[in-house]
Amino acid sequence: MGIVALEHFAPCVGEGFDVDMGTASVTFTLTEVRPLPDRGFAGMTRAPFSLLFRSGSKVVLPQQIYRLKNATLGILDIFLVPVARDQEGIIYQAIFN
Repeated sequence: MGIVALEHFAPCVGEGFDVDMGTASVTFTLTEVRPLPDRGFAGMTRAPFSLLFRSGSKVVLPQQIYRLKNATLGILDIFLVPVARDQEGIIYQAIFN
């Protein structure tokens, strides 16, 4: 896909992303796509943005690169970090800058 941008993910809010766990997969739902402040660094190839995903599982996965598969975007390798837990599960964030 090349360099991903906020515009790629924005139409996918509410969609499922299957996270490849090797022998099984877990589905995350993309819940938020948000632009981040543009710091104006020389050579930036895209405007920075953040993604939030929700997992219905109570098990917290460690921060690392995960292979995600989505019907719209295909297969993407994304570094995810668990950032919150609520009654519905775990929230994971990805930052692109």
